[in-house]
Amino acid sequence: MSDQSKTQELRQRSTDAEQALWKRLRNRQLAGCKFRRQVLIGKYIVDFVCFERKLVIEVDGGHHQEQVSSDTVRTTWLESQGFQVLRFWNHEALADTEAIQEALLVALQDGLPSSESPSPQPSPIKGEGER
Repeated sequence: MSDQSKTQELRQRSTDAEQALWKRLRNRQLAGCKFRRQVLIGKYIVDFVCFERKLVIEVDGGHHQEQVSSDTVRTTWLESQGFQVLRFWNHEALADTEAIQEALLVALQDGLPSSESPSPQPSPIKGEGER
């Protein structure tokens, strides 16, 4: 199966949590940033990415508890390519979308060049992106 076929299949089979977050990310709804979903970066398919701000968002289900080491390798590689990676659990994406949206806004502001960056604000979620 080609990488393009894999990404198309993942988009068609997206989880409820991914669909809920996508509703908030699509059509430049979040800070005017363009997000894409199920995108191949290197050898990894990420859930969501904003290339403009180098931000990757991963929405993880319970199976990720068993693959912590491979997720760590993946995150380390993405960060080595200049991406910031934020991870959220499925239940967070479904139940606490407002808090996730606020955390993403902070991350997107942090990704601005310093001349465009608004005044720094504290993160709305303690430990954002952590499990």
